[in-house]
Amino acid sequence: MADTKQKLDKADDEWRSKLTPEQYAVTRQAGTERAFTGPWVNEHRDGTYKCICCGEELFRSDTKYESGSGWPSFYAPIQPGAVEEHNDDSHNMRRTEVVCAKCDAHLGHVFPDGPQPTGLRYCMNGTALDFKPDDTPEK
Repeated sequence: MADTKQKLDKADDEWRSKLTPEQYAVTRQAGTERAFTGPWVNEHRDGTYKCICCGEELFRSDTKYESGSGWPSFYAPIQPGAVEEHNDDSHNMRRTEVVCAKCDAHLGHVFPDGPQPTGLRYCMNGTALDFKPDDTPEK
């Protein structure tokens, strides 16, 4: 079955009014936050990481791992089609950019040096993500 996800299209001024200057620079201008400065590097609770721009669910905490890179790292998206990958030849290097499949927000890059079962490291800017902890029932 073909992916029928509807793209979210907003004008630049709408994104600017919704996002902080750092979120805008990262997600709409393909920026990168400094290593170890993003909000989710040391997050260890169970939950879901969502796109800061559109709220689309992108990654689950059970695929997050400590890569030592300074950015939240995951070995797989929450489901096929949640993110899209594009060649990125900027900064005199060849990388694979990762964007939100719904709104094209720049999230980070994926590298082939992650853990099994995928061997991939989705190295994401924490500024591009929101985190929703799982509800934990009272015992």
